[in-house]
Amino acid sequence: MAKVDRKIPEVGMRFTNPDEGWLFWVAYGGRTGFDVRKRCTNVRKMDGKVTSCRYVCSNEGHRRKKESEHARKCFRAETRTDCKARMVIILDQEIGNYEVTDVMLEHNHLLHIPETFHLMRSQRKISELQAFEIETADDSGIRPKAAHELATRQVGGPLNLSYTCRDRKNYLQSRRQRELAFGQAGSMLKYFHDKIIENPSLQYALELDYEEHITNIFSADAKMILDYANFGDVVTFDTTFGTNKEYRPFGVFLGLNQFRETTIFGAALLFDETEASFTWLFETFLAAHNGKQPTTIYTDQDAAMGKAIKIVFTESYHGLCTFHIMQNAVKHLSPVKGTEEEEEEGEEKDEGEQEEEGEEESHILYDFSACMFGHEDEASFEEAFQIMRSKVHKQTWLDSIYKVKEKWAECYMRDVFSLGVRSTQLSESFNNALKNHLKSDFDIIRFLKHFERSVQEKRDKELESEFEARKNLPRRLMCTPMLVQASEVYTPVIFEAFQSEYERSMAACARVLDGEHKYVVAVVNLLGEVSSEVEYTVIGDPLNQKASCSCRMFERAGILCAHGLKVLDLMNIKKLPPHYILKRWTREARNG
Repeated sequence: MAKVDRKIPEVGMRFTNPDEGWLFWVAYGGRTGFDVRKRCTNVRKMDGKVTSCRYVCSNEGHRRKKESEHARKCFRAETRTDCKARMVIILDQEIGNYEVTDVMLEHNHLLHIPETFHLMRSQRKISELQAFEIETADDSGIRPKAAHELATRQVGGPLNLSYTCRDRKNYLQSRRQRELAFGQAGSMLKYFHDKIIENPSLQYALELDYEEHITNIFSADAKMILDYANFGDVVTFDTTFGTNKEYRPFGVFLGLNQFRETTIFGAALLFDETEASFTWLFETFLAAHNGKQPTTIYTDQDAAMGKAIKIVFTESYHGLCTFHIMQNAVKHLSPVKGTEEEEEEGEEKDEGEQEEEGEEESHILYDFSACMFGHEDEASFEEAFQIMRSKVHKQTWLDSIYKVKEKWAECYMRDVFSLGVRSTQLSESFNNALKNHLKSDFDIIRFLKHFERSVQEKRDKELESEFEARKNLPRRLMCTPMLVQASEVYTPVIFEAFQSEYERSMAACARVLDGEHKYVVAVVNLLGEVSSEVEYTVIGDPLNQKASCSCRMFERAGILCAHGLKVLDLMNIKKLPPHYILKRWTREARNG
């Protein structure tokens, strides 16, 4: 029998089967410098056994002329030269193997040089292992060009790699076509079906229109459901990011875990941003999470979204994103213009007047920001807002935002449990991270797969934080019973925040008001002055070990304030009472 590694075809050589003969011809072409192809294969009708094969040079024969070819603007380069190089094998009926009966090794064209042998079509092949590596690189977000360069380096150069960068791209394109073989809707159902096999706890829902086309999609895996059970008290939702190719809004439900890092509760692809779509989405979200409503949910100022939240999240406080509000303020707030006579005159303003106008506009934005964050009682807010209103020329937007002041002004949110969150910046940050892995030409299946990877990155970050929390000892400024207790209970980032309040409590001054255990507390500033600091009223309860402060920090953020810590110390309570340790901020947040 002939072996594939023999160098030159000869009449009389024998092969066990046609495949062995073909591999020999391919290898010979690769060593010599010409591409190969199968010219014809004859098969016996009664049993389907191959009786003969003709293997030729790829330049054999002439290209067929098509009728429409004369109308083409771009012609394909001619490659056929009627080359006669060939090898014919015929079945030996008695022995049962295949014998070479005809060989022609002369070519009528230039052969390829050794440096380009790897570019010949017959020498290029993607093995199963290479296919796995290509798919893994694509799923990891590595661009084909960069992934191909890495593969080339790993094998010592392009001559040792059995495929080209174009082959890689073609393979990925074929894979995507296979993924969408059942159409967009069918492929999406198959995608979720496969995910459920991997993760039986996966929740997903599809909404169909009257033509049974998929309009809205929601999904949440087991980890998202568990995270929401532990950290779903404050949620942000935003749809500012789209897939571009499908022009569909993409929304993510996000929150904060025990390390104050972003955690994902669910994701959705929507057909549009109407009240009906949002209502379906929010109802589906609650159903996936066993009907548990968040304490607080933050969104942008989308009117349709607001209506849907009012319908579905009946037990939740709905806050508006302060970042989006400030962006709108920049667009809509401008100083009062001059008199009508000045406008009619149309006199040009010099640079000095323009600078003054710019300064006045920045002052208005500063005043608006103060109304949003700087006033703790409603009376002072109303007074400041009216003063600012008198400085603004067009008040339409200002009137509309005033109607929903309970959703963004500090004085109306003093009892809102927010964990310090006042905007949808969690969503903005996650969307920016997601964009790093996405291209505008992604179909929905690829989009969902790359979203999975972005989610996994966030989860890996949480594991790193967990590892560091167990590895590194907390840095305590002093060794008091309360700080030792807090360092053992809280996660590192929350302990740092608590320790900051504890440090401020050491610089706090308190005086007793009428009645038992009622104090006015103020934190001394760096200059040692008390008069410039805000005073808060704290009511102590030694029996129940409570210190209720008018700043409401614990009710909003879940960390006891410096004023409350001062009063606990005055009541000789040296350890933090259990009811002031919010489990969601502790190392055991996921346990129990």
